Amino acid sequence: MSEQVVEEIIESVTEAVAETVENVTETITNAKTPSTPEGMAVAYGSLVIMAMLPIVFGSIRSVKHHKMKKESGEKADTMTARDAMFFPIIASATLFGLYLFFKIFSKGRINLLITGYFFFLGVVALAHLLSPIVGNLIPTSIPKIPFHIHFTKGEGKNKEDIINYKFSTHDIVCLLISSVIGVWYLLQKHWIANNLFGLAFAVNGVELLHLNNIVTGCILLSGLFLYDIFWVFGTNVMVTVAKSFEAPIKLVFPQDLITNGLSASNFAMLGLGDIVIPGIFIALLLRFDHSLKRKSRIYFYSTLVAYFLGLMATIFVMHVFKHAQPALLYLVPACMGTPLLVALIRGEIKPLFAYEDHPEEKEKEKKEPKDSKKKDSKKSK
Repeated sequence: MSEQVVEEIIESVTEAVAETVENVTETITNAKTPSTPEGMAVAYGSLVIMAMLPIVFGSIRSVKHHKMKKESGEKADTMTARDAMFFPIIASATLFGLYLFFKIFSKGRINLLITGYFFFLGVVALAHLLSPIVGNLIPTSIPKIPFHIHFTKGEGKNKEDIINYKFSTHDIVCLLISSVIGVWYLLQKHWIANNLFGLAFAVNGVELLHLNNIVTGCILLSGLFLYDIFWVFGTNVMVTVAKSFEAPIKLVFPQDLITNGLSASNFAMLGLGDIVIPGIFIALLLRFDHSLKRKSRIYFYSTLVAYFLGLMATIFVMHVFKHAQPALLYLVPACMGTPLLVALIRGEIKPLFAYEDHPEEKEKEKKEPKDSKKKDSKKSK
């Protein structure tokens, strides 16, 4: 009787072990589910669409933001040529620093800090993106109550604004919706929540990060062109950080969505830098189109098409060689070469390079030394 019991126990343990092995195998298989051609087409097609949308909407919003700044007389935050030259160096130092952190310290602890940081940034960015949409959806019968938080330092001439923030009840609704999505991201790290935050970051980046002129844009794109090639082809740093960094700094889409549904886990990804960096250049071209005061937006549309073709080239080469590709290797020549070619054909090279978002700043700088010289001459008399 006891021998039978022992045999039954051994059989049950063996079955349990076999089931466990099967479950583990299924889990590993699901993590690396082979992609079907249809699944890959859906994934890459969705990434291309998600990359194009922030550039289009962000560029349109950048034109409105530029007009608003000009009308209000506020000084806009623009990237100078010096900033553009140093940007790839700063980006390289940051990237390598993250790589060392992931190699030395626990990934879990680092990602916990990063997740908390990006949670707050993502909520604010998504609320800013949703603000005009929610404002149009809320019925006019519901009052829009304005609020103004103003915190200053000093008095009289020494008075400085520390906090000067205006918002309304509509903005509070946007903040609540964004917070719910943020909590969802914190708890599950779901790819949809990741993409909502990623799209918000991309749109806000294209809208608010302004290149003042074409020369600055060319310097920035050229520097990041070399940066991307070096860190992807020269080392494994970029790929390692992208895979280890659990934050909404990339757009992802499952290649096994058709087979595994929303619980899919084999992702294709595109970094936000490959959207925002070309995007701010394309947004500058749209503002240039507007400055010409004509109906056609030839520089914007032609460069947008070039960006699309550059993305398709990236995906094609990545699929053929089965290796991560520096997207800026294909996007930078496409986005820089297209407007220059269009300007050359149309005979508008000089207007293109002469355009500046905020030319009045240079004029003020020129006037100030003259005024100071006049004052000095009067004093000497």
